Parts: sequence; structure tokens; C-alpha cells
Amino acid sequence: MEQYLRFFTEYRQRDWLEWLVIVDLVMNNKVHSATKVSLFIANYSRELKMGVNTKRKEKVENAMEFVERIKKVHKEARAALRKVQEKIKRQVA
Repeated sequence: MEQYLRFFTEYRQRDWLEWLVIVDLVMNNKVHSATKVSLFIANYSRELKMGVNTKRKEKVENAMEFVERIKKVHKEARAALRKVQEKIKRQVA
């Protein structure tokens, strides 16, 4: 997070607090190399939407559909993490 803030803050670093929320959104929307999904997708099972489209009509999913979608994303993330762990174990041994 510190590196992102260094890119966005002014020379005297007085405005870093203003950028903190944006940096947080960027980092949570970044695809993690181990899980192959972003934290936003892992938590909400959706892409982070930047901007607003008021004309678009979206179907509101029911709670059970959401739960199943989240379970699937978590299962895939766990499998990806296990794969990375096994790779690291082989490299260390």
C-alpha cells in the first residue's frame, strides 16, 4: 500500500489521506497471483464496478444464489492456494 501511496501523493506528502480510499479499492480489485481472483471477487463474488450506469437494469439475485456463487469462488481460491503451497513446499525441499 505504501508504494501505491507514493505514486499518488504530492511531493510534501500532505494529501496521502485523500488517496487512501482509492488505494484500498485498487488493491482489493487487484487479482492476486496465488488465488487468481481479487479480494473483491472473493468477498462479494462480483467485479468492482467503477462509475455508475443508471440506465442498466440488473436482476437482483436471491440470497441462496449469492451464497452458492460465493462458495464456488472460495472453493476455487482455496484450490489455487493449495496449489501454490505445494509448489513452495517442493521448492523448499
